[in-house]
Amino acid sequence: METLPPERLLALQKRALTLRRHIVDTVFAAGSGHPGGSLSIAEILVALYDEVMRHDASRPTWEDRDRLVLSKGHCCPGLYGILAMHGYFPVEDLQTLRKTGSHLQGHPHLGSTPGVEFNGGSEGQGLSGAVGMALAAKMDEKDHRIYCIIGDGECQAGMIWEAAGAASHFRLDNLTAVLDRNGLQIDGPTEEIMSIEPVAERWRAFGWNVVEVDGHEIPEVLDALALARGTKGRPTMIIAHTVKGKGVSYMEGTLSFHGKAPSKDELAKARTEFDLAERRLAASAAAAPRSDAEASRSGASEAGREYAAPERGTSEGSIRRVPGAGA
Repeated sequence: METLPPERLLALQKRALTLRRHIVDTVFAAGSGHPGGSLSIAEILVALYDEVMRHDASRPTWEDRDRLVLSKGHCCPGLYGILAMHGYFPVEDLQTLRKTGSHLQGHPHLGSTPGVEFNGGSEGQGLSGAVGMALAAKMDEKDHRIYCIIGDGECQAGMIWEAAGAASHFRLDNLTAVLDRNGLQIDGPTEEIMSIEPVAERWRAFGWNVVEVDGHEIPEVLDALALARGTKGRPTMIIAHTVKGKGVSYMEGTLSFHGKAPSKDELAKARTEFDLAERRLAASAAAAPRSDAEASRSGASEAGREYAAPERGTSEGSIRRVPGAGA
C-alpha cells in the first residue's frame, strides 16, 4: 500500500475535526437530530470525499461521478457537513437543518439537496438501492463506483441480507459497503437487542470480500478502500470499528446522544474539546515536514474540487496498521 504522507494525514484529520464541529453545531441549531452515529463516521466520510470518490460539486448530477448512499440516513448531519465542506451548498445552510422549508431535512432527500443520491432512513433500504446503482453501472458499462454506509443495527434487517445476496450473485465488484460498527443502536447495544455476530463471517458467507479496520484511523480506511477497488468479481464489505459520539467526551460510547441535541452548556463543552483537539493537530503540523507539492496543494480551494480516485493499491490482503490519531 502507498504510504500516506504525514502532512496529508494531518490535513485529513483537520478535515474530520471540522466535520465534527459542523455536526454538533448543526444538531444544536436544529434542537434535534442524531449526533452520535454522525460523529462515528467522520473519518469515513472524509476519506471517501477528500481522497477516494470521483465527484464534482459544480456538477452534482455528472453521469460519471461515484455515488455514496447513506443507508443509515438518520446520520445525515455528517453527510450534509461533508457536502457543504465541498461546496455542494453554502455552509450556512447547515444551520437550517430540520427547519420548515429547508432542503436539509432529518433524513436525506434525493432531489432537494445537491449531492444526495438516495432517500436514506428506512432500515436496510440503502444497500438495496446501492446494489441497483451498481448493477445499472455494470449494464451500462460505466466505470463509476458505488459506496454505501450502513449501520450495525441495520444488519438485523432481512432486507440487508437480500441485498447482500444479490450483490454477490451479480458479482458487483464496483460496490463497496462500509459498516459503522459502533455497537450501539437506539434501544441499546446491538448484541443485546439482536446479535449480528459473527458479522464478518456472515458477510463472507454471502460471498463478499471482507476487510476490518479501525474506522477512526484514516490510513486504515484508505487502505481498505484501495483493496476494495482492486478486488474483482465480488463486492467488498469494510467493517469499520468505531465509537459512537467519537470526539465529544460525554457522547462517546453512550446511548443518550443517539438522537438528542446537546444543550447550550454541552455545546460549549464540545467546542472546548474541539479547540483542544485543533491545537494538538496544529502542534503536530508544526512538527511535520512539508513537501513542496503539499505546500502548493494546500493553497488550493477546498470547495467544489473534483477528486479523482487515487490508485492506492490493487491487491487483496490484510490492512497495514499505521499509527495515527483520530481527530
